[in-house]
Amino acid sequence: MADLIELVVPDIGDFDEVEIIEVLVAVGDSVEENQDIITLESDKAAMEIPSTHAGVIKELKVAVGDKVKEGSIMAIIEANDSSAAAPTAPVKAEPAPIQKIEVKSEAELVEIAPFAPDNKSGVKQAHASPSVRQFARELGVTLSAVNGTGDKGRITKQDVQNFVKQKVNAPAAAATSGSAIPPVPVGNYEKFGDIESTELSRIKKISGKHLHACWLNIPHVTQFDEADITELEKFRKDNKDNAAKQGVNLTPLVFIMKAVVASLKLYPEMNASLSEDKENLIIKKYYNIGVAVDTPNGLMVPVIRDVDKKGFLELAGELGEISLRARDGALTAKDLQGGTFSISSLGGIGGGFFTPIVNAPEVAILGVGRHKMQPVWNGSEFAPRLMLPLSVSYDHRVVDGAMGARFTTHLNHMLSDIRKVLL
Repeated sequence: MADLIELVVPDIGDFDEVEIIEVLVAVGDSVEENQDIITLESDKAAMEIPSTHAGVIKELKVAVGDKVKEGSIMAIIEANDSSAAAPTAPVKAEPAPIQKIEVKSEAELVEIAPFAPDNKSGVKQAHASPSVRQFARELGVTLSAVNGTGDKGRITKQDVQNFVKQKVNAPAAAATSGSAIPPVPVGNYEKFGDIESTELSRIKKISGKHLHACWLNIPHVTQFDEADITELEKFRKDNKDNAAKQGVNLTPLVFIMKAVVASLKLYPEMNASLSEDKENLIIKKYYNIGVAVDTPNGLMVPVIRDVDKKGFLELAGELGEISLRARDGALTAKDLQGGTFSISSLGGIGGGFFTPIVNAPEVAILGVGRHKMQPVWNGSEFAPRLMLPLSVSYDHRVVDGAMGARFTTHLNHMLSDIRKVLL
């Protein structure tokens, strides 16, 4: 005949009484040795108390909300013969060790859903004890994605371990672009304070996908330099009023566009695109410059065609007209196509150096910061000079560091004396 044994609370540390927050078994349940019976929670931690014997629960002596201490009777168990022979000395409750999962190679790593607290936004509620929740957090698992095999669908530690094993052993999904980069976990932001969800504009959705693809597929290098535009700015101001009489605004960007074209002619690899099979470089004999325009709905890059064939005033007029249409949302698909090189100018907003993202299928882009007066050593003394921050990003598969540096240096040289673009 099986023995009836009292299951008592073991040494739980320096606590007088601890509240029961969960009873994990019911009368009539068969339990294994070391299977959790109740969950206790103090002001410092939560812990689960296991059974010291295997058998069938005949009577429960506790309920949720009761407070217990070392020696308190949890339940009466009808132990099987092998279990009854085991020593009954209380054992201090300790958290179960975390099972290590061996991964043979980096290629076997696949996405494991990141931990996110259960919420009320349509995600199913996970039924698990505090220690299982902590165990899942340590492994980076979202409990709502795990199927519980315990009583009433309760998630056990074994369920979490099996979930991780399935993910690790599953065949890796093929990468769709760039590389198999895992997604960024989405947090339960409202738990920290008030939030507001605003839908991205159509332009931001479209440009965002394109920029993401460019960043993943192009190995970027960015070259930084400063151009002395003291003389250029003097020339611009001297001719600004005359341009205004012709109905155009003569901005520094017009001169930068012409200087870029002069540099592209000397370094044609910067005015090119890779072939679809990435085996050939397609060098373009025309110079269509894309200019990033900040609009209320997001960034757009209309293209100014044949910049090499147009004068400063003509370019100024066309740049003003296409920028206005961009802000009014009146650009056509043709206005956004055919670029060979792009310029992103933040001069009117502020800031210095940054890393512009190459606008594929182009292989290079120029970022322009805000110019400022600086003391520059001229060989005998420091003199005030107007310096313009330049950031040239390029596709390192096409443009090596030496060419990138030479292009940037030549562009700097052109901007220092804008008359040289006429040569």
